[in-house]
Amino acid sequence: MSQPQCTAPVSDCDSLTVMFDGACPLCRREIGLYQAITPLEKVVWLDVSEAGMAMDPADQARYLARFHVRQKDGSVLSGAAAFVALWLAMPGWRWLGRAGRLPGVTPLLELVYRGFLHLRPRLQRWARRVGSA
Repeated sequence: MSQPQCTAPVSDCDSLTVMFDGACPLCRREIGLYQAITPLEKVVWLDVSEAGMAMDPADQARYLARFHVRQKDGSVLSGAAAFVALWLAMPGWRWLGRAGRLPGVTPLLELVYRGFLHLRPRLQRWARRVGSA
């Protein structure tokens, strides 16, 4: 099922807006897993790597560096907190979102996510080599 794409500025989207790096093979693969699921609420997928994005370049760089979601109330979460918000909107993943909200769990998930970010450039290079082979 095709999910709606938000092409309006992030502040104009009235749903859970997932901001992801579509130029990253790892990110594309993970987002593809989520997009294949019918969410429990409206989710808009915003590829912030696209050149024509109508956003401040500093915001775009920030959104490319870490995973972000904009909640319906306009607040923006990043890293592990953003994943928890997305998981809560996805059937089959909701249990993980609920676990992520338990006291002390989100900070632990954030540490794991920061470790991944440190490895991400090498993993991206590997994924590109494997994908082009």
